[in-house]
Amino acid sequence: MSVYTVVDHAALEGFLAEHALGRLVAFEGIAAGITNTNYFVDTERGRYVLTLFEHERAEDLPWFLHVMAFMAEHAVPSAHPIADRSGTYLGELANKPAALVHCLRGSDVDGPSLQQIETFGAVLGHMHRHSENYAPQRRNGRALDWAAHALPQLKGVMPAADHAFLAAEIVDLHQRLPVDLNGGDLPSGVIHADLFRDNVLFDGERLSGIIDFYYACNGILLYDVAIAANDWCVRADGRFEPTKLRALLHGYQRERKPNADERAAWPHLLRAGGVRFWTSRLLDHHFPRDGEMTHTKNPDAFRAILRDRSEHTSSYATHWDS
Repeated sequence: MSVYTVVDHAALEGFLAEHALGRLVAFEGIAAGITNTNYFVDTERGRYVLTLFEHERAEDLPWFLHVMAFMAEHAVPSAHPIADRSGTYLGELANKPAALVHCLRGSDVDGPSLQQIETFGAVLGHMHRHSENYAPQRRNGRALDWAAHALPQLKGVMPAADHAFLAAEIVDLHQRLPVDLNGGDLPSGVIHADLFRDNVLFDGERLSGIIDFYYACNGILLYDVAIAANDWCVRADGRFEPTKLRALLHGYQRERKPNADERAAWPHLLRAGGVRFWTSRLLDHHFPRDGEMTHTKNPDAFRAILRDRSEHTSSYATHWDS
């Protein structure tokens, strides 16, 4: 959600005219995040978020937008895309694929309360109960095979011991989980795949929105929970804060109870989440893209998380309620 592409006033007015949203009042770039260009857009009819897609192919994007519409229409608090006059969600602006969504109330919370964490877990469980029924498929572009392919690029830019550790984790996980983190004996469906705290909005204690579905894909449902736990429930040293983890998992189980196979796979899914985000943050850190306003995240946090998950694999199997 950095600003890589600058949009001018006249071009934005023309784009908005295709969406029948009234006169443009103001717009401003959103600096947080690292993947696409985003703007807040204010018109006579309200506030919206405009996304210009920097890397996705235009033919791939309708899947994401229809997933967002599906979620919003199944009581998952999320931003419904706005169709243009022809009934399509995807347009073009500044020579980039572009889409508008409703701007949700609330803001992300850096230090969520236990009640907020439990509420988030329940919403995620509700989302997964419905996402199992979404038929169109999309492969996870950042699964274990992707991480393996990134290893040669990272070899010369990270300490040799860290590189060897990351490579060993990927090899071991290849033996324990599907390389695309989908299917097998574990329940799968559409997952968000990036449910960090900055992608969840709260209005007080009420969860008002899940945003940024542009890494969504088909995957193991509990992998989505593992990604969230590795961000929402950790201390500065990468280890879990037990009360936060219990709140997240208790909330999730109110809506969806994992089976025995999922619980057995849980420690390895936590490790897979560590591999995914350590790898992506290393790539973003060492091979950044140019942008007018950019924000990258420190990869060291996920080195600590992955080391902890690897060293305490056996103890993490007991997290779930019986």
